[in-house]
Amino acid sequence: MKANKPSLILFFLALFCTIIFDWTEQDFFGLYAKAIVLPAIFIYFLISSEFKIGKTESIIFFFCFTGQVFDLMDIEISEFGGVVCFLIVYLLIIKLFVQEHEKIKLQRKDILPVAIVVIFIVYLLISVLSLQFDNMKKFSALYTFYGIVLSILSYLSFVNYIAKGTHITLIMSLMAISYIFSDIFYIFNEYFSYSVVLVIIRDVTQILAYFFMVEYFLEKAKIHKKLLHNN
Repeated sequence: MKANKPSLILFFLALFCTIIFDWTEQDFFGLYAKAIVLPAIFIYFLISSEFKIGKTESIIFFFCFTGQVFDLMDIEISEFGGVVCFLIVYLLIIKLFVQEHEKIKLQRKDILPVAIVVIFIVYLLISVLSLQFDNMKKFSALYTFYGIVLSILSYLSFVNYIAKGTHITLIMSLMAISYIFSDIFYIFNEYFSYSVVLVIIRDVTQILAYFFMVEYFLEKAKIHKKLLHNN
């Protein structure tokens, strides 16, 4: 067994336990299951990358940890703290996208799918933000900025995949989709009455977003290594 496999198995075991405890409404045990997720995937990343981690990736993990702590503590400032932490995470991921990827060159055949993506993202942004504002007036400007940043991250991911269709752009898109659904279902949980299904979808997509984010970091490092070797 490879050295990174136990931590990855622990990660998916924590995901499975989170689903079970959410479904049975065992909040106490669910709290511990979700607390294992980030440490497990972080250890998996460190071992897989041979303990090499960039400054930006380090800061991203730090704010993911902090954001999850806010969420698990469920205190008065948890909502504000969680939003700020993941806003920083999204901004840093966008920074990586811009730095690491070449300028997108769209062909004529790409115009229609890109237009559909833009319309879809704008529709989601307006719909979800209006739902959020109807439910709670706090932090409206912050939520608007948060939604715009997530939309930019999603646009860059989807357009890169449309234009290039590479493995790394697929991972980028899956990460963006996971973050989108995680945030949407977080708002649904705040807006609608309690639903086990909504809670499970929120937690599963959030956990999968961490997985795809780490896979993106690892794939990016592999590409860099190949480029250095070829040069």
